[in-house]
Amino acid sequence: MNLLASILRTAVPLLAGWVLTVTGALGIEADSVTVTVGITAAITLAYYVLLRLAELGAARIGWEPGRLVAGLLLGWARPPAYEKPTSTVPVHVRFDKKALRLEVGEALRRAAQDVKRHRP
Repeated sequence: MNLLASILRTAVPLLAGWVLTVTGALGIEADSVTVTVGITAAITLAYYVLLRLAELGAARIGWEPGRLVAGLLLGWARPPAYEKPTSTVPVHVRFDKKALRLEVGEALRRAAQDVKRHRP
């Protein structure tokens, strides 16, 4: 999952930037410069994917120098780690008028107290 997530986090911005460039922010004009940008994005993506695969492969076989070189060629010696949150926080939302008035009133009282405390 980390490999796929890191590739997607690189590919999607490259693709989006290229599409916006080629479509001329939806004016839809393409010239040699925009095609060059697309080719540059494709080469960049291929470079990234190949080095991430090399980094992952070297780590799996335990070849630390290969992993380190691939990581350095990507700009950082360690691959990114995308971790799931360890806990969640429940959120309670009340949609009745009375509760909303109470919450807004409390927020206004707190703001007024803050203003009074910070006046010179």
